[in-house]
Amino acid sequence: MRIELATAPGDQRRPNEDWASVALPASGLGGSLVVLDGVTPPEGDDGCIHGVPWFTARLGGALLELSGSRRDMTLAACLSEAIGRTAEAHGSTCDLCHPLTPQATVVAARWDAERVEHLVLSDSALLIEGTGGEVTPVLDDRIDRLRAAGHRLAGLRNAEGGFFTAAADPAVSARAVTGTRPRTGVRALAALTDGASRWVEVFGEGDWTACFALLRKEGPQALIDRVRAAEHADPDGTAFRRGKAHDDAAVIYAEL
Repeated sequence: MRIELATAPGDQRRPNEDWASVALPASGLGGSLVVLDGVTPPEGDDGCIHGVPWFTARLGGALLELSGSRRDMTLAACLSEAIGRTAEAHGSTCDLCHPLTPQATVVAARWDAERVEHLVLSDSALLIEGTGGEVTPVLDDRIDRLRAAGHRLAGLRNAEGGFFTAAADPAVSARAVTGTRPRTGVRALAALTDGASRWVEVFGEGDWTACFALLRKEGPQALIDRVRAAEHADPDGTAFRRGKAHDDAAVIYAEL
């Protein structure tokens, strides 16, 4: 089994709000991975005294523990429980009803001897490579569809008809894109926050299959390095429009 992970802040002066980790059982027969992209709030009060890095560490840690230890629960149920635990940890000190309360996108995957489960919420990506080499992206495309329809995203976060992130409401797990595949049909997985998937989605350096080939050959850090090179080549976002010149990036690559 080969597993590689890399993450880097978009700005060295700010903490990295992405979170990524992998858990493997002692038996070596399975495992789970979790990647979160913390949502950077606009300047001003978000109702929380802790901040986004605290939130992603709490939520990511809880989700990884549950997905690895509670095989009787679906990944959606694990996410719901993890959100509830995290909300309980700061509900007495923070305003969890605030629309800017700390939140994150989520990618989770879990595998054992028989199956591979996945969950994606918001605009991070999971890539699944089949045994024949075909690469299937698992995406929650609500944001893309809203933009394509000309909608402004302000006011549509965690709202009916909008898009959803993991914040303080455990019920949001029902909005995630989920699925299960036979283990025999999956060769490898890759989970990417949108700071890393820019290589495909913003800069158009290649498609998902080419992205997966790069990860297999050179590893996650190489992908992040190439994204950084593309960002530095267009520092003002003139050629490639994007919300941030540089974004936090996290990648996990796992051969099963």
